[in-house]
Amino acid sequence: MSENLPPCPECSGAYTYEMGALLVCPECGHEWSPATADAAADGAADAVIKDSVGNVLADGDTVTVIKTLKVKGSPSGIKAGTKVRNIRLVDAVDGHDIDCKVDGFGAMKLKSSVVKKA
Repeated sequence: MSENLPPCPECSGAYTYEMGALLVCPECGHEWSPATADAAADGAADAVIKDSVGNVLADGDTVTVIKTLKVKGSPSGIKAGTKVRNIRLVDAVDGHDIDCKVDGFGAMKLKSSVVKKA
């Protein structure tokens, strides 16, 4: 564990360590090469994530859910108008490019197409 190693690209864990020529995350077991991490960081810097009306989103923004979302295992889901504070932008996995905590539901990923910057 070193201060200058990047966080895990899969789970954003901060406890990465070097194992030979690879970087390893002890939290999720993901392995990657440092060159891949540098290229991903350059690509992420160029990517711009926009909300449903075209506003550019940034880490730490507050957004509002614009339509009711079904949540597996919940009878009500997330209602339209729910505010989500302190979002974190991540690489899109199945279109889910926002990582956040929703009050009453906990940590989850959202699509930028279902939120509006507050």
